Amino acid sequence: MTLPNRVVTHYLFPICIFLLSACSSLSPLHNADSRQSGVHNQEDTGAPTAEEMSYLEIEPEQQLAEELAALEKTGAWEPGKLDNTPQPVNEVTFDFPITINKQVQFYLDQFQGKQRRHFSRWLARSTQYQDDIETELQKAGLPLDLVYLAMIESGFNPSAYSYAHAAGLWQFIRGTGRNYGLRIDTWVDERREPKKSTQAAIKYLSFLHKEFGDWYLAVAAYNAGEGKIGRAIKKYKTRDFWQLASHRYLALETKRYVPKLIAAIIIAREPAKYGFTDIPYKKPVQYDTIELPPATDLAAVAVTAATSVEKLRKLNNELRKNQTPPGKKEYLLRIPEGSKELVAQNLNRLHPVITTAYKTHKVGKGDTITGVCRKYKINKTILLKANDLRTASLKRGQRLRIPYRTTKYVLLAKGETPESRFASAGKDGEMILHTLKRGETLSKIAKQYDVPVSVIMQWNDIKNVRKIRAGHHLALFLDNGVNSFTNSMALTNQLKKGSIVTLNDQKKWPGSNAEGNRIWYKVQNGDSLWTIAKKFQVSARQLRQWNNLANNLIHPGTKLVIKNG
Repeated sequence: MTLPNRVVTHYLFPICIFLLSACSSLSPLHNADSRQSGVHNQEDTGAPTAEEMSYLEIEPEQQLAEELAALEKTGAWEPGKLDNTPQPVNEVTFDFPITINKQVQFYLDQFQGKQRRHFSRWLARSTQYQDDIETELQKAGLPLDLVYLAMIESGFNPSAYSYAHAAGLWQFIRGTGRNYGLRIDTWVDERREPKKSTQAAIKYLSFLHKEFGDWYLAVAAYNAGEGKIGRAIKKYKTRDFWQLASHRYLALETKRYVPKLIAAIIIAREPAKYGFTDIPYKKPVQYDTIELPPATDLAAVAVTAATSVEKLRKLNNELRKNQTPPGKKEYLLRIPEGSKELVAQNLNRLHPVITTAYKTHKVGKGDTITGVCRKYKINKTILLKANDLRTASLKRGQRLRIPYRTTKYVLLAKGETPESRFASAGKDGEMILHTLKRGETLSKIAKQYDVPVSVIMQWNDIKNVRKIRAGHHLALFLDNGVNSFTNSMALTNQLKKGSIVTLNDQKKWPGSNAEGNRIWYKVQNGDSLWTIAKKFQVSARQLRQWNNLANNLIHPGTKLVIKNG
């Protein structure tokens, strides 16, 4: 693809400030009759998540309508003409075609007037990404001035998200983003990763310029879709953007896109000339990278890097959760500059700490136990036990304790091991040895004890799950202090070392009584089949069999029979 060389344009613009409506950096540029893959204007059924909604910088519909109404009053859309009046001028080099007309002047005035605050913020952010974007544009042979397309798309905000479901610096919707190589799923949204989204935008812009042979048409198609622009060319038999814009076929939201970009380029190349002299420009973010296994918790990385999860999320803006994606591939994570060596030193000292915490739910009108359980993704037994409830009836205004598991990470002291830390817990700690049976997997064991697979692997220094065999012993550490991995069926009554009861010392277990070769036990609040089985040194399967239980669900007050021998 052959592109024009950078051209030198001489210009002098009168600085006229009209009091027109302001808009923010994004607008819901959704053209209802678009049929093709414009960045904005393709149907996208994915609703924004709560997290995405928090990043919205949307132009209110009322302000958008006011701006478009004011733009309409500028009159006919015609090609611009340079002012050749002999006056002192500055020489500025552009490599995107610069035209001055009423519509371009409208946005020059907007950016210096009511949109000045927004434009100042865009300029301040621009220096974080400009060098990297221009480097990629230069590699592709595209005009460097296209860097400011990201300015009018997102205000250089990689987290920007619009109601049209467009995201990132370049405001891709899902379909177009995926078409140009971006990964977008529940774990990762590469539209929000500056480098990868820039490469995708460059591919798309290269395609559009090759398709239309004109940069005005190419950037208009970036907004409206190549199908819309192609039909406009066919309908009016012209490839002149300004002639197409003089007709009503193209939406005003699309027509404004070209003059808005031109005005942004003009001011951004010489901001001081237009009064932007006090901009707090931001420096490009510097970082190191490390390769991490799948499903690595960012909280663990934060501890090793002496940083926070929030800072890691900012450096890895494409991640949608606080962990690296699951799967088979390692993930290249960005960490604060200078912390790579620190992470390497601290990895072997890292130790997970999991506890049970509680949030409060206030019962509202129409709330039911089933509905509350569904909302918080817990089962009915857990909720009843956590609140010492014997029935499922709720009262409006009642406050429920909602248990959930929290995870944090600590660094072991020099020379300290997980075993020594648990040993130092003394009476509050317990280690359970689990013997692997044929056909058992770590996933099955993790579910049984409600412990993450990754933690079991760390406890037992397992590097490869394929190498574990039947007969191997797994150490599972449970204690009642801060180092507790709680069982989901016993959130309120955890095991303590020394509380294991045999048939010979059943009197130590409150609620139990002997009858011949049997022991009867009355289920208490917080009990689970698993905890009872462990305390009486039998299996949960045996308890189900002896008591004709169809599953592991038990309720306070139920009497269970414990057989001897």
